[in-house]
Amino acid sequence: MILIVGLGNPGSRYEATRHNVGFRIVDRWVNRQGHPVWREKFEGQFVSINRAHGERVIALKPMTFMNLSGFSVRAASSFFKLQPAEILVVHDELDLPFGEFRLKLGGGDAGHNGVGSIIEQMGTDAFARLRFGIGRPPADFVGSGADFVLEGFPPADLSRVEELIEASSKVLDQVIDDGLSTAMNVSNRKKKKDNV
Repeated sequence: MILIVGLGNPGSRYEATRHNVGFRIVDRWVNRQGHPVWREKFEGQFVSINRAHGERVIALKPMTFMNLSGFSVRAASSFFKLQPAEILVVHDELDLPFGEFRLKLGGGDAGHNGVGSIIEQMGTDAFARLRFGIGRPPADFVGSGADFVLEGFPPADLSRVEELIEASSKVLDQVIDDGLSTAMNVSNRKKKKDNV
């Protein structure tokens, strides 16, 4: 079993913001699984999917708002008796350039309050992450990093964002089918090759 957690904020106000790509990637993956029905539990929305090869995947979107995401993840992982290594968190990443996404196991929160909340509530950082690069604010951006992540992507980037969300959602299949280590080797190496 694996728990895939998409991070974001609930409500239409935040739906298209940079901070909500975690929700969007998980939604995209779930929609390819035959449109299962989301249910409300664990202070969030979740769906349980049995894959063709016998794997059971729980997809979770915490509805606590970003800064309290850890409460939802802790409740779900406790209910399903999952270890941190069986959790994959999907989130936006300021420290990765726009257009890149990377798998990572463990490490700090890099200033991401949702990831920080999960580390705090789980008491460990030993879970996997799929980090979707949104880049740092441009030099002429007026506001803070928090303002930047709570804005939408510029219109010129929207078609690229859709392509990246689709590609990122397919990385989830690699993790489920082949395991984290193999998926990290394939996906991260491919991104490096693409950027040469």
